[in-house]
Amino acid sequence: MILYPAIDLKDGKAVRLLRGDMDKATVFNDDPAAQAMEFVAAGCEWLHLVDLNGAFAGEPVNAAAVEAILSQTKTPAQLGGGIRDMATIEMWLSKGLARVILGTVAVENPDLVREAARAFPGKVAVGIDAKDGKVATKGWAEVTDVETTDLAKSFEDAGVAAIIYTDINRDGAMQGPNVESTAALANAVSIPVIASGGVSSLEDLKALNSCGAPLNGAISGRALYDGAIDLKEALELLKA
Repeated sequence: MILYPAIDLKDGKAVRLLRGDMDKATVFNDDPAAQAMEFVAAGCEWLHLVDLNGAFAGEPVNAAAVEAILSQTKTPAQLGGGIRDMATIEMWLSKGLARVILGTVAVENPDLVREAARAFPGKVAVGIDAKDGKVATKGWAEVTDVETTDLAKSFEDAGVAAIIYTDINRDGAMQGPNVESTAALANAVSIPVIASGGVSSLEDLKALNSCGAPLNGAISGRALYDGAIDLKEALELLKA
């Protein structure tokens, strides 16, 4: 299982939100590229980037910060937030991004996900953000009537590289991930699933790693910044 350190970008800075609320942002680093290099120095295999402003705006907003990260490290990075057309997908992949994450468009324009996954094999993931079992879009500002499992299953034959599943009620709350619903989703589809939201201790990582489902990985943010999880120690634990 891969541990993906998260760098959430708001106004050019690395922040963490509480349950997706943009008014409840804590700035952890004014220099996201420096933050990325700290994670890389600790030995991470991937970076997870989110353009928070972009998720609300529907287009890239923190591009300069993302480009700075991509220019300073060769560690593969995935990015979500504001990626809603083929031109933006192509732009990011041409700049060296390893994988784009499509969230809102997965609900509003699933054909784009399919088209992108065909055009860029292994480089397109679907972000499914859930609130009480329903999919939320537009930076979690809107909750739809779409069931998370139904959306995931609809992409079974699309060739997407992964599903990033976030339980919004757990995100940034340091209360542990929703292991049960994550495992249920991972067991319902053949697409690799990455757990996100609430991963705040080594015990959480152990629980996800032994949840009875073949998870691809887990994303952690606040716990790494707060020191609740030591990244080196966590990476060694997952390798063992």
